[in-house]
Amino acid sequence: MAARSIPDPTIRRPLGRTGLDVTPICLGGAALGDMPDTFAYSVPEDRALATVRALFASPINFVDTASAYGDGESERRIGLAIRERGGVPAGYVVATKADRDQATGDFGAAQMRRSVERSLRLLGIDRLQLCYLHDPEYGNVDEIVGPGGALEVLRQLTAEGVIKHLGIAGGPIDLMIRFVELGCFEAVITHNRFTLLNRSAEPLLELAQRLGLAVVNAAPYGSGMLAKGPTAYPRYMYDTASASLVERAHRMEAACSRHDVPLAAAALQFSLGDPRVTSTIVGMTRPERVEETLRLACVPVPDELWSELATI
Repeated sequence: MAARSIPDPTIRRPLGRTGLDVTPICLGGAALGDMPDTFAYSVPEDRALATVRALFASPINFVDTASAYGDGESERRIGLAIRERGGVPAGYVVATKADRDQATGDFGAAQMRRSVERSLRLLGIDRLQLCYLHDPEYGNVDEIVGPGGALEVLRQLTAEGVIKHLGIAGGPIDLMIRFVELGCFEAVITHNRFTLLNRSAEPLLELAQRLGLAVVNAAPYGSGMLAKGPTAYPRYMYDTASASLVERAHRMEAACSRHDVPLAAAALQFSLGDPRVTSTIVGMTRPERVEETLRLACVPVPDELWSELATI
């Protein structure tokens, strides 16, 4: 693996062609919605609010949430912190995602409009700076992109100015490539598929770079294992990790230990150091994690460790 040039995590860069400038680190708001079934832990409201307050007091200017996170609870909590500040602080970017109905699975056009309208209400803002069509793999893709479908109404909302910039966010890489190739989006989120343990998003990153789309890489810790360590948290992509994945994580942790580098620092910088990635979404659920993440971004990682991790 070639030497990585890690960007200053406090210096903003263009988010593709949107005209927005964001920091290389973005606070991920999923767990702030208190989703114990997904993350295997709860986050009380007071701690979530303290975390968002710490974000707004930090150099990080980018926060990501979704209608589905806690069925609106993440947006509601972030919205409380926004209201405390009298609105989104100057220079900050708040991104959310339009979701299917969590109870019925409805991915129709009317549901997309309801999702956006609820996001505006919960966040306490009058337009969305950046909104992603979220998790299309859970719907009928032909209906989503077809006439009168979810994508059409989101494009209408963009034309109306309710949504400033439209993105696509989801899991399966082949499906994300299909959506990116439609030419309707300015940013794409991939999650859990560009980490020390999983490089399957490579074709998507290459395509987005060629087309000028911003790439936002979520879950560089694989939903936690590469931050807490495979012994403490043997889960990947929000589920119990396979024995082979845990074994590789242990080997990576041992390699990092030999070089006196936290596994979390290597995992974070793997994403930060890739020039195709505009910003990396990092889940944070305690206020002290904001400053800790900035420190992890600056830990020196020797080239020898990158080479060793590449062999694992």
